[in-house]
Amino acid sequence: MLLSAAVDILEEIRRVLDIEIEGLQSVRSNLNSNFARAVEVIASSKRHVYVTGAGKSGIIATKIAATLRSTGTAATFLHPSEALHGDVGMVGKDDVVLSIGKSGETSELNALLRVLKKSGSTIIAITSSPESSMAALSDLVLEVKIIREACHLNLAPTTSTTAALAVGDAIAITLMKMKGLSEQDFARLHPGGQLGKRLLLTVEDVMRKGPDNPVIPATQNIKEMLARITSFRVGAISIVNEGGELVGLVTDYDIRRVLESEQNLFSLRITDIMNPKPAVIPADEKAVRALEIMRDRHKPTAVLPVVDGSRRAVGMVHLHDLISAGL
Repeated sequence: MLLSAAVDILEEIRRVLDIEIEGLQSVRSNLNSNFARAVEVIASSKRHVYVTGAGKSGIIATKIAATLRSTGTAATFLHPSEALHGDVGMVGKDDVVLSIGKSGETSELNALLRVLKKSGSTIIAITSSPESSMAALSDLVLEVKIIREACHLNLAPTTSTTAALAVGDAIAITLMKMKGLSEQDFARLHPGGQLGKRLLLTVEDVMRKGPDNPVIPATQNIKEMLARITSFRVGAISIVNEGGELVGLVTDYDIRRVLESEQNLFSLRITDIMNPKPAVIPADEKAVRALEIMRDRHKPTAVLPVVDGSRRAVGMVHLHDLISAGL
């Protein structure tokens, strides 16, 4: 197929976006009490939500089910064909079925809905055709009223699928808000992703502690301090008093600074070269906060001593520890 050189690509992209925006505005303008009732039905259900659709609508249904799950509502995509060959057995009479279809006349989808209707499931339809067979089989109809598809032939599902997806998102987020889902709750649903790690990981989870915690009493000599910095391979060491409280920090930079000044390093005490007021972080703080402190453009650092409530040096966190943890 030959490409037409007459198409203004950027203008065509703008046209498509404008039509899809127009479609969403139309849906918003035509919201009615059925939308609120649909959310109430799902929120009050003690059972599962099954989202179904065929073709492009099936892809949208898959995404809506995933969004519902990730925001605290138990949901599963139900493929119409697979359901008619056994999977319908997983749907109970108290479950809610969210059915997606622009025309509402897809035969396999409507065949499934007839079975589900007899079983007593609550069916909610998202469709652009409120007079369709699918709508007639449903307990609630959410009309996704669009003016036209973004396809210049008004054929390819574009605006209609965008609108259905947006309605699904709106339902999921409204339910999420009604359930009072917090950041911590959301993170528990996404423990493997970066967002979950940012919300769940604490400094204690990633810090070097116990025998791996680079620490030395302030009364020790410089030679011993150098040996310990080398053995820990962190590029820094926490300086503590007799009670284990942090009194300072020595980094490779502090040692280089003394050497560049041509002073006799071994004639000095640890307290002579340490930073007596280093940035620190509590062990129970979120690990992402450590990353923020390290990246402070005014005082960037690669290490942070970790302290407890009594300011005892209980650990050390390095930038590499945070990166390795996926932050």
